[in-house]
Amino acid sequence: MTPDSVVVAGNSRIDAANIITESGLVPGVAGNYTTIQKAIRALYESGQFETVWVQCELIDAPQQRTVYQILVRERPILDNVDVVGTQAVSLGTVRERVNLLIGRPVNPANVASDLVRIDSLYRANGYWNARVVPETTVTAVEHVAIVYKVDEGRKLAISGIRVSGNKYVGAPEIVGAFKVKPEGFWWWERGEYDAEKYAQDLGERLPKMYAERGFADFEVTRDTVRIDREHAKALVDLSVREGPQYHVGSWEVSGNRRFPTSYVAQFNPFADSSVSLTRRVSSAIRGRTIRPGIFDQTAWDDATNKYRDAMANDGYIYAQVRPVIERSMRGDSTPIVNLRWDVVEGQPAVINRIEIVGNDYTSETCIRDQLVIIPGDVFSRDRLVRSWQSISNLGFFEAPMEPPETRPANEQGDIDVVFRVKEKRTGNVSFGASMGQGTGLGGFIGLDQPNLFGRCKRGSLNWQFGRYINDFQMSYTDPSINLSRYSGTVLAYRSRSRYTIADLGQTTRTGGQVRIGFPFFGSRFTRVFASYGAEAVRYGDYGLLGTVTANQCAGCIRSTFGVDITRDTRVGVPFPVDGVMQTVSSQFNGGPLGGTASFQRYTNEFRAYTTLASFGGGRSGEKPTLVAGVAQRSGFVFGDMGPFFSSQAFALGGVQYGEPLRGYPEFSVTPVGFSPGAGSTNATRQSFGNAFFTTTAEVGLRLNSQLYANVFFDGGNIWARPREFNPTRLYRGIGVGASAITPLGPLGLDWAYGMDRVDAAGRPAPRWMMHFRLGQFFY
Repeated sequence: MTPDSVVVAGNSRIDAANIITESGLVPGVAGNYTTIQKAIRALYESGQFETVWVQCELIDAPQQRTVYQILVRERPILDNVDVVGTQAVSLGTVRERVNLLIGRPVNPANVASDLVRIDSLYRANGYWNARVVPETTVTAVEHVAIVYKVDEGRKLAISGIRVSGNKYVGAPEIVGAFKVKPEGFWWWERGEYDAEKYAQDLGERLPKMYAERGFADFEVTRDTVRIDREHAKALVDLSVREGPQYHVGSWEVSGNRRFPTSYVAQFNPFADSSVSLTRRVSSAIRGRTIRPGIFDQTAWDDATNKYRDAMANDGYIYAQVRPVIERSMRGDSTPIVNLRWDVVEGQPAVINRIEIVGNDYTSETCIRDQLVIIPGDVFSRDRLVRSWQSISNLGFFEAPMEPPETRPANEQGDIDVVFRVKEKRTGNVSFGASMGQGTGLGGFIGLDQPNLFGRCKRGSLNWQFGRYINDFQMSYTDPSINLSRYSGTVLAYRSRSRYTIADLGQTTRTGGQVRIGFPFFGSRFTRVFASYGAEAVRYGDYGLLGTVTANQCAGCIRSTFGVDITRDTRVGVPFPVDGVMQTVSSQFNGGPLGGTASFQRYTNEFRAYTTLASFGGGRSGEKPTLVAGVAQRSGFVFGDMGPFFSSQAFALGGVQYGEPLRGYPEFSVTPVGFSPGAGSTNATRQSFGNAFFTTTAEVGLRLNSQLYANVFFDGGNIWARPREFNPTRLYRGIGVGASAITPLGPLGLDWAYGMDRVDAAGRPAPRWMMHFRLGQFFY
């Protein structure tokens, strides 16, 4: 029928004229069911209405009239939306899945979409029985607020993994290769399902495990995860096709010219001599079993990468190595693989130019002194990395440094190398004071700058004062005298000891030293140092400012000449992650050099570090690194030290004076045994010895270049004479420690357990004690 008019009922906030316009119904235009359906659809699509009806009414009047009546129920306006009940998944992450818009009509379809998105989020995180319920609260007429209430439930647990199709490898070994494992008896065996780890298990770990056993054709043919949402349990059904187990057939290399086959053969992990020490160690670290004669895909891939690295280290960075695996059969029907490396060596890359970028303060000459590559050299990756590490070891730039950039320089394949650095503040001024009962007023003032004038020269000035100490020291070091490879150090000091020696009172040492260093036969990492020093010693009673009131050693002079050899390849100082440091020192005192006493002093120190594992990246971009380290120190004195025994003989115990041994007080380990009454402010002549030995083993976590924590074992002893040296009888200590680089300098705290301490009666009395370290580390 043709409507005479169109009216609207049920609306409150939307104008009737707008509703009629949106519907498309026009008075005087004939309509039918199609017209009515379009009108209803258009009004629903506006999103403003919960329900829509269209009625046709006949009105009897002097003339019969037709009226279309549109009946609507409007949707409420959303005033607020929130989420509650989240724990395992962060609230912000869940809120990101909510798409309802405040100030718009509430669309039930949009609410349902939010529920689906939140549910999918929880499923992706392993919470398959999570429930989300929307609760609506009326805030005003035609206005509501919605709260999504989340009941996370428990995380989906794998109750079991069922394997079929496996013939050679047992189900326990297959499941053992998974990161997602079934739940077990112990509380830590939760069996929690992680979709990402499960995908990596199927796509990476399981094929790799089979490939290491010679099953190069292995594949997962089907996997099904059957989920019981009500109980948050899952059962994994896994079907595999193992394929044949391949043995190793022939091996060859083709296309090699620069590197002879005899050289390349050392990289073949399946050579007859072969199960090499390197492969044994590598397999042991990874927890793998070596199977002689069986093809190991992982070992083959590792060998290919090592061959590529060896060529790159000799400049062949553009060389291509294509590993080829050809499947075949032996006469006895044993499946084998014939292996081949197809090589295209190309031309070696030559370093065209080296650029230093970002050094606003530090001189370029200072930085270039650290390089072991120069323009015109054939490129070497090892020497490039060593140069980068040496620049970082200066400590003048923010860590971690960007890896060096290599870029093509010309059409001949030469390369340019760019080192990018970012200056950081170096040096520090420190001061402080303290007051304590029995110790009185004390304090320190220090100035240290390791990069004077931006030329890598070091200057320091330190003064510590107090009732038991009054030390002053100043030094200057030039690592490159007149831009040469010779280094020089000048040192002057005046030190009053904290401890009392026998009945002589306290001691004051005044002296200086000049030290010259040069490379050992041109080595970049080994240097020889020659030094001359002189020292005067006084014993007596002192006031607060060090005024001598009694002198019981007038004219005691020590004249000494020393020779040291040091090799240092450590990386990441002050908390090394790799490398070795070894020092052998000798001092010759008196004799033709003059002085009060004539004796010789020899010391040796060895430290080695290796990285065990690295973990992701920290906020600073540095990777936390797990490090293992060992250290050993020993020393011997021959001759009569006379009045200089307090500084030249060896004392053992504590961390601040003499040779460190954690878990024991200062001066407590003596040549005659452990001294229970020893302390940091007193010692006797018997506290000192003419020979010592200490060793340390540690495993530490290097969080970054500023923070380090470790567990350690210390051992050490001291002997009255060198001929009594016996490193099989050591005082032992174990403990934990932490170290940090602060504006006040290096600080450390150790909590150590002295295992071999005794009481005054000689009975075993092991105990824990705390050590505070200022200005020194054990590295």
